[in-house]
Amino acid sequence: MSVYRIGQVAELLGVSVDTVRRWVDTGRLPAERTGGGRRLVDGAELAKFVTSNSEPHEPGGFRAQSARNHLTGIVTRVIKDGVAAQVEVQAGPFRLVSLMTREAAEELELAPGMVAVASVKSTSVVIELPNDPLSRPSGTPPGSDQ
Repeated sequence: MSVYRIGQVAELLGVSVDTVRRWVDTGRLPAERTGGGRRLVDGAELAKFVTSNSEPHEPGGFRAQSARNHLTGIVTRVIKDGVAAQVEVQAGPFRLVSLMTREAAEELELAPGMVAVASVKSTSVVIELPNDPLSRPSGTPPGSDQ
């Protein structure tokens, strides 16, 4: 099971730590406190939160962009059938949907609540797992059951 600290949640959602604390304190975002007083957010609960609270993004104009964009976010849904899989990622205000083989989704062990990177090129969205510390909640080794 994925669990995130308040600072990690803030970074993933593109908001301040104070905003996440307010969400927790008002009950909008469920969190538990450790014995040391740290607030921890369950990954599945975070996925539900970002899905139900996302607003459509209205661009305010144009700016220079690279041909390849990497958007870090939370997996909110994974649907698999016999051959294909549909993976939804909420990256800040952006909801991204990737269609991939079922085998690829299973190899990545994609599940709601985990961090993933959506690589967008042209009309394709490719899901990758980042190597930085934010990608694996503290104490969760790669390849472990989350």
